[in-house]
Amino acid sequence: MDRLTIANLSELLGSGNLDIWKSSLEKIERSSTYLEERLGRTKETVYGVNTGFGSLSNIRIEDEGVEELQSNLILSHACGTGKRVPDNIVRAMLCLKVWNMLYGNSGVQKETVLRLVDHFNNDVLPVIYTQGSLGASGDLAPLAHLCLPLIGEGNVILAGKEVPSKDALEFLGWKPLQLKMKEGLALLNGTQFMSAYGAYSVFHAERLGLIADLIGAIALDAYGGLTAPFDPSVHAVRPHPGQIESARRLRTFLEESPLANEAKDHIQDPYSFRCMPQVHGASLDAIEHVKQVVERELNSVSDNPLIFPEEDKIISAGNFHGQPLAINYDYLSIALAELANISERRTFQLIMGKNGLPVYLVKKPGLHSGFMIPQYTSAGIVSQNKQLCSPASVDSIVSSNGQEDHVSMGANAATKLYEVVENVYQVLAIELFTAAQALDFRRPKKSSPVIESFIEEYRKLVPFLHEDEQMHPHMVNTKNWLMTVELPNV
Repeated sequence: MDRLTIANLSELLGSGNLDIWKSSLEKIERSSTYLEERLGRTKETVYGVNTGFGSLSNIRIEDEGVEELQSNLILSHACGTGKRVPDNIVRAMLCLKVWNMLYGNSGVQKETVLRLVDHFNNDVLPVIYTQGSLGASGDLAPLAHLCLPLIGEGNVILAGKEVPSKDALEFLGWKPLQLKMKEGLALLNGTQFMSAYGAYSVFHAERLGLIADLIGAIALDAYGGLTAPFDPSVHAVRPHPGQIESARRLRTFLEESPLANEAKDHIQDPYSFRCMPQVHGASLDAIEHVKQVVERELNSVSDNPLIFPEEDKIISAGNFHGQPLAINYDYLSIALAELANISERRTFQLIMGKNGLPVYLVKKPGLHSGFMIPQYTSAGIVSQNKQLCSPASVDSIVSSNGQEDHVSMGANAATKLYEVVENVYQVLAIELFTAAQALDFRRPKKSSPVIESFIEEYRKLVPFLHEDEQMHPHMVNTKNWLMTVELPNV
């Protein structure tokens, strides 16, 4: 595999096995040997190798302290707090940190890379926290927690339980590593925390784009809406790629639907139905753009300093700065939030008692509140998304005594984006919950074969509601189902 994509990263995370090929190990060893030989030959000062860090970079470290410096760096920078990072993100971080080092520009020993592989392959997951990174000098605090177990410090998740790393290493028969020159810095400099969250979010963003079109089509047919706005001629004269794709999907989902093809009494639908291709399509275009940015980052070296053995160069620069990710994560949060915004409006339209549907989609409104409150929940989540979409990337707080005077806040953008993804799943789940109820009020009339097949599977999980009952389990179960169910291939 020459290039890491979000799709094959997902496959790696699912397979649970990461193999390192011989040519990559040779690159790693060449870089490490070059660094050691050059410093032994020239006695030059190299940032983070024989100097302090950040604003302490003007302090020279004597040779006998070079290795201790690297372990001290990891210990001192493990200052994360907040919620524990989900296991799937930690596994992605391990994978991406290894991939970053395979380019041979980091000067680390192969034993360090192979130990990270061992953690991945044996599902020994370092305990990491969501708060602490400024997204500029790399994801320093999260990556410090990722790498603490290499030196026998911190905690890991082993067989589903949190245990001290020293106990886990003893159980597994692994000895703590003695880090060599630059290794601590190479482990901590990088955007793997931001990148792992971003890869996860883009993977689910693509899925959410398809789900939004599918559930929008179900809602439109249940509402009694018109399909003319999805005609190819409409979108050919405004040829945004996402808009064209969304309209195509909607046509495909509604193909051969008796409900869609029957005569209607009205000539226009509300925008939340009529403008699905325009709104969903804009989000699809944003998702595709951000995907390209994230995949470039997955295949980049974000370490510092960078080592170029073939060119006899060691360069201290700024590839760890998270600005390219931060801006795009804010953009993707907005794009996904719009899928939820328009979804909530469709839910609202379905419960209003229009086009022959009963108010609140219940047979005896008044005695029963029906689907009144799921829409409240959806509205509350949509409002929270608007707050989460306040951009993190426009903020910067000076740190390290002014040495790090502009930071990206990309880590905050990444964790906010993760929350938005979760929220959009729940809003779309509420729309599906509502639309399926509305569609059953159209019986015995049918929707398209694709939609009927999908609803048939859904009804195995969530039933038609004849009267009031607790809805929380249905909404949560619908969300979890949407995150994993096989979607129609269109």
